[in-house]
Amino acid sequence: MTTTARSGSTPPATRPQDPPPRRRPRREWFPYLILLPAVLLELLIHIIPMITGFWMSFVELTKFFIRRWTEAPFAGLDNYRIAVDVSTPIGQELVNSFLVTIAFTVLVVGLSWGLGMAAAVALQRPFRGRGVFRTLFLIPYALPLYAAVITWNFMLQRDTGVINHILVDQLGVLDGAPFWLIGDNAFVSVVVVAIWRMWPFAFLMFMAGLQSVPAELYEASAMDGATPLRQWRAVTLPMLAPVNQTLLLVMFLWVFNDFNTPYILFGTAQPPAGNLISFHIYNASFLSWDFGVGSAMSVLLLLFLLAVSLVYLYLTQWRKESSHA
Repeated sequence: MTTTARSGSTPPATRPQDPPPRRRPRREWFPYLILLPAVLLELLIHIIPMITGFWMSFVELTKFFIRRWTEAPFAGLDNYRIAVDVSTPIGQELVNSFLVTIAFTVLVVGLSWGLGMAAAVALQRPFRGRGVFRTLFLIPYALPLYAAVITWNFMLQRDTGVINHILVDQLGVLDGAPFWLIGDNAFVSVVVVAIWRMWPFAFLMFMAGLQSVPAELYEASAMDGATPLRQWRAVTLPMLAPVNQTLLLVMFLWVFNDFNTPYILFGTAQPPAGNLISFHIYNASFLSWDFGVGSAMSVLLLLFLLAVSLVYLYLTQWRKESSHA
């Protein structure tokens, strides 16, 4: 009886569970709010002017339409044809400027990379006075650009410049005082000034990258009989590969687009030997008042730099994947 009664009885009422705590709404909008000022500035400073320049390359925006630039007639691809037509003076000057810029970029990037690497390796191990040398090497990069280049302009003057005073009067290396800012010597001058400005940046990047290289690698390689050159090839270069990948691309883009150095050094009347392409596009736009052709040149330069950057990134990524395979 007792068992039957218990089996037929209803189970006791279960205690109702507490409701789950209410979650506060996630502030998913907050990161976008923080990024909003940067996005707006990017649109105003880069994106909108870039789109405007791209539009200008398809219209006949000359001095006759400066005040009514939105009413400039549509030109299609005529501005691009004028820019790349090597049978005309405009196309020939653009090709010559492009070749000068290629030579300028190769020399500046290559020599700046070599000087920066040599200085970083030389100052890698601690010694007395290392901090003083590091500070002195970074002075060209820390100086304001205009003040630094205008100082070089005074130093490279023919009669009153300190360069000719040292080379001609003090050392007697040259028989006569040459003109450094005109003629073929202009290319040498702009290359030297650009290297002086650029190599401390490479030195700074390499010096930062070498801080992460374990000293045990050099000690182990030295015990195995590796020479300093062998250590540099087998230890330093592989460990600095990520730094090199970014550094070379950044230096290439900066040097190829360098406008301030030739503009401050030569003024608006640049010599053909120092006619870098960014400076050439500026003169083609603002001196001849043909902004349509100048914009077409700028778009062509952008496409060239974009293609070189993509090819470089593809090759470096392919090399990295093949080395890990």
